[in-house]
Amino acid sequence: MGLKIFIVEDNPVIRDNLVDTLEELASVETVGMAETEQEGVDWLHQHLPEWDVAIVDLFLKEGSGLGVLEACKDRPIDKKMVVFSNYANEDVRERCHHLGVDRFFDKSKEIDALIEYFVEIST
Repeated sequence: MGLKIFIVEDNPVIRDNLVDTLEELASVETVGMAETEQEGVDWLHQHLPEWDVAIVDLFLKEGSGLGVLEACKDRPIDKKMVVFSNYANEDVRERCHHLGVDRFFDKSKEIDALIEYFVEIST
């Protein structure tokens, strides 16, 4: 079995397309999803052995992806955090980097790079 991913994204169209694309093109299994900061934090902490990579959007239905990243910054080294957001200026990227993000992808320009990343790390 491939990587187990958890997605924190409040837009159902983006979330569903991301799941379908990654499960088709990379060796991943989606183990859960959340639409809010608190749902994401709670699930990631309560199910630590069940996920390998979390994909986090910064703007959520309630709260922020930054809060998810902050809550998970002391996670085990084998747990990866990836940001996938339209809000991708240098200041935001730097802040995410300081919160321990492994990779940052701009939704508007880097979907192919995100897919390539997952293909690469899942093999």
